Amino acid sequence: MKKKILITGACGYIGTKLTTSLLKDGYNVIALDTQWFGNYLKKNKNLEILKCDIRNLKNRFFKNVNSVIHLASISNDPSSDLNPKLSWEVGPLATLDLLNKCKKNKVKNFLYASSGSVYGISQKSKVDENHPLLPVSDYNKQKMVTEKVIQNFSPNFRTVIIRPATVCGLSERLRLDTSVNILTYQAYKKKIITVLGGKQVRPNIHIDDMIRVYKFFLNNKKTGIYNVGFENLSILSIAKMIKEKTKCTIKVVKSNDPRSYRLSSNKIIKLGFKPKKNVINAIDELLTYFKKNKFNQSSFNVNVRHLIKKKII
Repeated sequence: MKKKILITGACGYIGTKLTTSLLKDGYNVIALDTQWFGNYLKKNKNLEILKCDIRNLKNRFFKNVNSVIHLASISNDPSSDLNPKLSWEVGPLATLDLLNKCKKNKVKNFLYASSGSVYGISQKSKVDENHPLLPVSDYNKQKMVTEKVIQNFSPNFRTVIIRPATVCGLSERLRLDTSVNILTYQAYKKKIITVLGGKQVRPNIHIDDMIRVYKFFLNNKKTGIYNVGFENLSILSIAKMIKEKTKCTIKVVKSNDPRSYRLSSNKIIKLGFKPKKNVINAIDELLTYFKKNKFNQSSFNVNVRHLIKKKII
């Protein structure tokens, strides 16, 4: 029997797929999540689901836990802007408590999902892990501060900070607020893609490769900070890829979003990691899913604005 892993944010877009994959590999998994957006995890004898706010952790959750994968977050810039106080509570403050409980319960490994957006705006051809952190939003800033908090605990157990690109592709708990996913859905549903600006360059990673990254670090003893993003593409170029698949039209409108950067992931590549999928794969998989399931966003997606309005958060 493989060792026990606790995953925060385990019912989210990435967490759902990561939990399912680790269970298939034979791990025991504790899935911790508020379940504000539902729970799409299937029952499994090696899975314990804890419906819990990360701000209210209990020591008993960590019994016999070998590794923690910390995904829980208010998960993008617009959501963080709606409630900055909540974003900071769930980010660095809750992470400090999480780290203290990991230390007390002798957890061996701690993997953290930061964000490639901590670099802010950069005109460099490729941004590596040594680039200055110049976050431009509350979401980016709390990710940067959370990294610093984790680094202070690194003498106590192995820590790995992962700075992912924008993730794309299918998950049982699908998100439509990431660039590839939402543009693909627009093309399917409305036959028109609305591109805000379009010149901004963002790094991308397929969700299946994102899952492989976490498993890659579970299975080695490396520490440190790693970028993970393998396709640096402008938003407009992504829209054009989708247009070739759907024969939709593209509408470009002005945007005040200045975020633009290109990630270099040479550091993790040198360790032996290689991506297996790309943005085109994600577009194809999403279109197939939308058509097959007659996907309806309104019946599936709950957003943070709705949760605040209903006083759930």
